[in-house]
Amino acid sequence: MSQQPDRSADNVLQRKGAWLRTVKAVAWSFVGLRKGSEFQEDTQKLNPIHVIVVGIAGAAVFVVGLVFLARWAVVAAK
Repeated sequence: MSQQPDRSADNVLQRKGAWLRTVKAVAWSFVGLRKGSEFQEDTQKLNPIHVIVVGIAGAAVFVVGLVFLARWAVVAAK
């Protein structure tokens, strides 16, 4: 009996996920609202590398937005 190498990792990285769908999935994840069925569909269709890139970019935009909001609040309070 010959064992074939597990190709599931290769398949995961070769998934073709639309960037807009990835952005939508990450945005809903930031909010914390996600249906279980949509999560299952995303895990099958989205490329994990794309999810990581969009997640890091989204976190950076969120932090920069908070910094600008805090600066505006300090200036407005004077």
